[in-house]
Amino acid sequence: MDLSPKQIVNELNKHIVGQDEAKKAVAIALRNRYRRSQLSPEMREEITPKNIIMKGPTGVGKTEIARRLAKLVKAPFIKVEATKYTEVGYVGKDVEGMVRDLVESAVRLVKDEKAAEVSVKATAAAEQRVVKILSELKKADRGETPREVFEANLLESLRKGVFDNLVVEADVRDEPKTMELVPGGAAINLGSIFGEMLPPKKKRRKIAVKELMKLFLAEESDKLIDNDAVEEEAVRRAENDGIIFIDEIDKIAAKGNTGGADVSREGVQRDILPIVEGSTVMTKYGPVKTDYMLFIAAGAFHVARVEDLIPELQGRFPVSVELTPLTKEDFVNILTSTEHSLTRQYAVLLAVDNIDLKFTPDAIEAIAEISEEINMTSEDIGARRLHTVMEYLLEDISFNAGGGDYPLVTVEIDRKYVEEHLARITKNRDLKKYVL
Repeated sequence: MDLSPKQIVNELNKHIVGQDEAKKAVAIALRNRYRRSQLSPEMREEITPKNIIMKGPTGVGKTEIARRLAKLVKAPFIKVEATKYTEVGYVGKDVEGMVRDLVESAVRLVKDEKAAEVSVKATAAAEQRVVKILSELKKADRGETPREVFEANLLESLRKGVFDNLVVEADVRDEPKTMELVPGGAAINLGSIFGEMLPPKKKRRKIAVKELMKLFLAEESDKLIDNDAVEEEAVRRAENDGIIFIDEIDKIAAKGNTGGADVSREGVQRDILPIVEGSTVMTKYGPVKTDYMLFIAAGAFHVARVEDLIPELQGRFPVSVELTPLTKEDFVNILTSTEHSLTRQYAVLLAVDNIDLKFTPDAIEAIAEISEEINMTSEDIGARRLHTVMEYLLEDISFNAGGGDYPLVTVEIDRKYVEEHLARITKNRDLKKYVL
């Protein structure tokens, strides 16, 4: 990853509007990881990531910044909610589970990369297995045609999708069931534990050829992938590149009371502390160190403050950034400027049913105005408000579209249309003040 902090921010700007301070902080943290990787092993051990705590209302981009950052550098990433964990000794999820989940995420990431590397060989092997089944099924159609020619024709038809919906019988790998050994805890796949000792079980199934190809492709990929190397690489990446996003950290901050709930919250904080400080967690892939993982904590902090967290935990998040509520201008940019803007998403969806959806600039402005106004007068849910408004706005168009082979129809949304169709939202909002 040889991106400068400015380049990282530019990439984030394609998907997230505003919040420059938060983007800058995560970009610097990410670049520092690259800088650390270029140092000598002795110096590398001395430098740990500077964890970040984000403060801001819901829907302003806290999670999205972290998620896009991880995607940008192909880093293992998980989002967890602090409120889902319980103090050690109580029934529920223990905080070490977040590290195990991160390693699982890393294993999937590395496995997908390795599968892409062997996809050509795996696809060829899977196709041959399917062709053998089809050849046996359609041997009556073969006649005098040589087997090689007949199977080559079947392969060509298979690749064109001719047999996609054909149901055949085949022996496929029987995936072991997962079991939740502790309520609220991680699910354990017993098959993966004993898989090395026992041969894989096969099960006779009736299945469509398209689905069968997927199963055979997964089986053939597994044969070509060195799972030990995958696990080793996954642990290395989780330890050095992993990002754990801890949401709702404000909900476990004590508010100065001495009640049982606050004691429990403080217990969870104290359990999280060694994970963030740097410790070793046992996973099914072996011991995993958390010393060099990047932790990003986030919360609205409407009631509690960052200062309400225990001092030791506060000290482990030296970088603090505040995200601001979204304005009308931000909403306009979200609707038009991002790479996969909301208006473009709806236009692409309705294009499937031959609707050419267009928005005039004044319509965009009206949607942004209404979204900002509702956020200010009721619960502020940030950019998520746009989804609610857009669903109401396009409800009739979405309902009436489709269901036949209709010619292309152009629908233009202007300010008048927006105000007429969103009148009921504003009306409902006006009535709320009379409800006790």
